[in-house]
Order: sequence, then C-alpha cells, then structure tokens
Amino acid sequence: MAGENQTVSEYIVHHLTNLTFGKLPAGFERYDGSIVADGGAWVMAHGGDEASAMGFSAIHVDSMIWSIGLGILFCWLFRKVARNAESGVPSGIVNALEMIIEFVDNTVRDTFHGRNPLIAPLALTVFVWVFLMNLMDLIPVDLIPSLLTLFGVEYQKIVPSTDPNITMGMAVGVFILMLYYSVKVKGFGFVKELTLNPFNHWLFIPINLFMEVVGLLAKPFSLGLRLFGNMYAGEMIFILIAALFSAGVAWMVPAGLLQIGWAIFHILVITLQAFIFMVLTIVYLSMAHEDH
Repeated sequence: MAGENQTVSEYIVHHLTNLTFGKLPAGFERYDGSIVADGGAWVMAHGGDEASAMGFSAIHVDSMIWSIGLGILFCWLFRKVARNAESGVPSGIVNALEMIIEFVDNTVRDTFHGRNPLIAPLALTVFVWVFLMNLMDLIPVDLIPSLLTLFGVEYQKIVPSTDPNITMGMAVGVFILMLYYSVKVKGFGFVKELTLNPFNHWLFIPINLFMEVVGLLAKPFSLGLRLFGNMYAGEMIFILIAALFSAGVAWMVPAGLLQIGWAIFHILVITLQAFIFMVLTIVYLSMAHEDH
C-alpha cells in the first residue's frame, strides 16, 4: 500500500522502478547531493534518474535474480519428479507435470512439421519458465518489496516478464535459433527466400529484401513485446488497486474485492501468455525448417 509520505504517483513510480546496478558517469550529481568522482562509479541506482544515467551498462538486478531463480526452480522440480517417477498410475505433482509434458508434446506434434529433437524440450522450457515468471504477478505487490526494505533494498520488481529486457532477451534467443536453422536447413535457399519472394524476378530484389527483412525482424519484436505489454498492464492494474487502500477505510473492502477478482482473471492471462509465447516459438522454428 502507498506509504503515508508518498503520493499515489510516487507510489506507482516506486513500484515500477527496477533494482538497478551500473556505472554512473563522472560529474553526475546523485540524490544526496554528492558528485561522482572522475572515472565514474559502479553503484546501485537510487531512482529512475540515476538508472537512466547509467545507460547501457545498467543491469536490472532484480529481474536477473528472479528470472534465473525461477529457471533453477523449474529445472530442480522437473528433475526431482523425473527421478522419483515410477511405472503405474501417477499421482499428485507427478500427474500434474506429466499432463503439462503431454500437453506441450501434443502441441509440438500438431504445430512443428520438421524433425528436430530440440523443439519439444525448448517448448516445455519456454512454457513453464514464462508461466512461473508470470505467476509472480499474483503475489501482493507490497509483500516482497516491504520485506526487502528491512534489509536495505529500496526497489524490487519481482515479475521478470514485466521487464522488456527479459522478454526481448528470450525473443532474441528464439530469433537466433530461427536464423541458425534457416541457414542450416535451407542453405542458399534462405537467401533466395529473402530476395525472390514474393516477386520472383531479379528486378524486385530490393523490394523483396526490404519486405522480407522487415517481416523477419517483426517476429522477435512481436514475440517479446506482446508478453511484456500484457504483463506490464496487468501489473499496473494490481498497483493501482493496491493504491486504493490508502484512499481511506471506505475503500478497503472494494479494493480487496477488486484484488481478488483481478487475480482470478489474471490466472487465465498468465497461462495464456505463456502458451502464446510457446506456440509462436514453435511456429517460427517450424517456418525456419520449411525448405520450399
């Protein structure tokens, strides 16, 4: 909830600020009035101004820690269940994970038309990892940041998929795989696809190349920004609802009901966004394997 010394605007900005580590340039005036010495300084940013001044060297520490941590959790959980799985009727978490694996496997079989043993494990990793990152959005927005404040951590965003660096990083990874398999499977045919499609004449090569390159680059942008936009909007709604608690006692019950209602609806959103990211990954890689 918004603190007593914070306006609603300050509360929202605070919750949308990442815990950022980077290098401040020499001569920069910090929040406490101190001036950064010659050579710059590697520090934790205090506010958006300092994070912006760090430029490309800035690292969103919270996004990195939560995304890597959730990835490790995914690997540990699936490995543990796989080692303990036995023949017979599964139960509990074993049954749940087998349903997820079967669902992903069927999706790959229906969508991917090539032959590549990497696609199914990649699709499973993408689906579960993105789902776990999205699932963090259901944790009350003030819970973990308030607890970490006790340890001197002022900023904390716990939903990695609300950070465009994370979503675009995954999208770029998929894009690199697209290019790799396009060249590996199609060879010189990939160049012909870029230059002689849709107009099969050498005079139209510049137009074809422009259209195909734009279409190719649009894939990772649509993949990463779609996930970021939907999750960022959902997180913003949670923050706005949480800000209602500071509006007075009369808003306590309506704000609580809104939080519960939006959380229930958001369960569908986080699952759907993970599914869409997985399906588009499979589709794009399937297109890279099609040798016309």
